[in-house]
Amino acid sequence: MSGKWVKIGAATVAVAALAGGGVAWATASDSDESVTGPEADRAAAAAVARVGGQAAEVERAEGGAGWEVEVTRADGSTVEVNLDESYHVVGTQQDSENGDDDSGPGDD
Repeated sequence: MSGKWVKIGAATVAVAALAGGGVAWATASDSDESVTGPEADRAAAAAVARVGGQAAEVERAEGGAGWEVEVTRADGSTVEVNLDESYHVVGTQQDSENGDDDSGPGDD
């Protein structure tokens, strides 16, 4: 009977280790991946309110400290809007494909 408990204990440890690794991988994922959900929706709304247009993609900022929202304007240009954790705009950057790179508060 004790061999059965050893196998169950080993299996439990293995599952816990895999789950912990999955959490670590998810939280350390590349910030270039789009995110969704209520927080991402709030970031998109704040970005669109600032520059107009439609949110195309929402990402977590480098290190998870804030948000990066790509917004497509009515004229087809794209702008990256950077927000802090409280959804306040801290800077904008014209997409480099459009030839104009700006950053900082109020630039768009």
